[in-house]
Amino acid sequence: MPTLLQVENLTRHFGEKVLFENISFSINQYQKVALIASNGAGKTSLLSIINGTEPSDGGTVTLFNQARVAYLRQEPELNENLTVFDEVYATSNEMLRTIHDYEEALESPGKNLLSKAIERMEAINGWDYENRIKQILTRLSLADMHQPVSALSGGQKKRLSLAKTLISEPDFLILDEPTNHLDIDMIEWLEEYLTRNQITLLMVTHDRYFLNRVCDEILEMENGRLFRHKGNYEYFLEKSQERKENETQETEKARNILRTEAEWMRRMPKARTTKSKARIDSFYELKEKAANKTWERSMNLGMEGARMGKKILEVHDVSFSWGDKPILDHFGYIFKRREKIGIIGKNGSGKSTFLDIVTSGIRPQKGTVETGGTIKFGHYRQEGLTFDGQIRVIDVVKSIADIVQLSNGEKVSAAHFLNYFMFPYPMHHQFVYKLSGGEKRRLYLVTVLMQNPNFLILDEPTNDLDILTLNILEDYLASFQGCVLVVTHDRFFLDKIVDHLFVFEGNAVIKDFPGNYSQYRDWADHKKRQAAIARAGAVKEPSPSSAVIKPKKPGLNFKEKAELENLEKDIRLLEEEKNVLEAALGSGSLNQQDLVDKSSRFSALLSEIDSKTERWMELSEKNPV
Repeated sequence: MPTLLQVENLTRHFGEKVLFENISFSINQYQKVALIASNGAGKTSLLSIINGTEPSDGGTVTLFNQARVAYLRQEPELNENLTVFDEVYATSNEMLRTIHDYEEALESPGKNLLSKAIERMEAINGWDYENRIKQILTRLSLADMHQPVSALSGGQKKRLSLAKTLISEPDFLILDEPTNHLDIDMIEWLEEYLTRNQITLLMVTHDRYFLNRVCDEILEMENGRLFRHKGNYEYFLEKSQERKENETQETEKARNILRTEAEWMRRMPKARTTKSKARIDSFYELKEKAANKTWERSMNLGMEGARMGKKILEVHDVSFSWGDKPILDHFGYIFKRREKIGIIGKNGSGKSTFLDIVTSGIRPQKGTVETGGTIKFGHYRQEGLTFDGQIRVIDVVKSIADIVQLSNGEKVSAAHFLNYFMFPYPMHHQFVYKLSGGEKRRLYLVTVLMQNPNFLILDEPTNDLDILTLNILEDYLASFQGCVLVVTHDRFFLDKIVDHLFVFEGNAVIKDFPGNYSQYRDWADHKKRQAAIARAGAVKEPSPSSAVIKPKKPGLNFKEKAELENLEKDIRLLEEEKNVLEAALGSGSLNQQDLVDKSSRFSALLSEIDSKTERWMELSEKNPV
């Protein structure tokens, strides 16, 4: 494939901080590349430089073949004076202008305008493009096209910006955190859209399932350097770990040699020969190598937490509505010790409202919420915390506590605790306004956790956090001895942390599911397949009156009949194998390799069952009664 983007010796500083220096890479047509780095490492700056909206401090960016670029920013840039409809079609693109005029003519009384618009649509064959636009807008829940942009929520603006980016059908797509503010259905649709279409893509995302399924190459930016990994996220983890182990070994080797060299330097005579001069130069090179810092995930983040009594949190027969929109309808649940519950559902289904109700931020219209006397909530809110930009990072945490007590009884200083969350000591006296968006979210998370809550309420904690921070948070939550109630669309996070789900299905319907997200998804897919098979069976038995009116569909030929019979056998055998695998995976008796092998087979089985069921339904509809 031809090269679309060439980056050579690119350098960017932020004040005295070097974000990256002399990095080079290329992206070929139709490659799907992800950029991974910690918050504050310069991911957004790199994307903006490539897009031409931010200057570099050196190096070149070359786009070949006059490639058209579309850039989805973390913070949308929209015209607040327009409606959603006008913002979507605010472009010089002839195809989009034609579709805009056609859609406008549909709602205007002038027949002449409509006929001319139809003629132009026919001339440029715009019907398929119009359908694609409507599909994108529908899947991103942007149905009200006449709503003013100024009236949209932050999440709706992000989705509108994403829709505009996809609709423009560029040659090169740059996405900065595209899954933020999308619900799980939207994320899975976007996954499929990007995978299915021939798109050249460079994106930053913290959603590890999304990253793994969409991208075929990963660029890792660390300590100002760039490392390239051909493969998906799973492959990257393996190779990145190998590299860091090698670096650790090299660093340790350098430290051992350095001790010997330091002793030699102390004993060295003052007369310096050429040979000793070379050895002195080598000493300083070793010193730099030995000082190389790599992230070590050996820190224990368990915190003491407040004592928890018998009564935790009890929700009794609670109902709540916003106007005529029901959120809860006679909902009840008694929370138990150490429960970790995930909340999923479409945007606007009431998940954040539910968190406010259980923490007494909002009073229910009916029913009661009873909180145990020993419960201490730690509430991480979706909108975050507004910090005074003119205070220093260390002062933010010291305003809460100077000393933090861990679960093992150890006491650490606020500065040490900050270091746990990847705020190294040189950053402690940095002003808050200099932090990146992700670093501010991480600082907010620190302020919530260091108050030693025993019931954590987390509303979209994964937004804007880098993958390393997510791993640290996940490790903390895995050993957390209190309760956790978390709203998130991050499927990987849900699978790793929760053992129970509240599924907000809309209209105050909440499904209580015992399991993590993948288990819920398997269950829901199975229910859909069963319902589809039942519908197909209903089609095969029409009523006598409809049989008279409707012409009989053409029957199956010999080959198709044999295929239908084989499919029925195959599906039955696959379902039996799936049941056996489910039992084995849930037994807890498998070793590591068996667990990996059976998990891989289970995933392949689900795809095979789906594929064969779809074909069975297609043939069943043709099968004569």
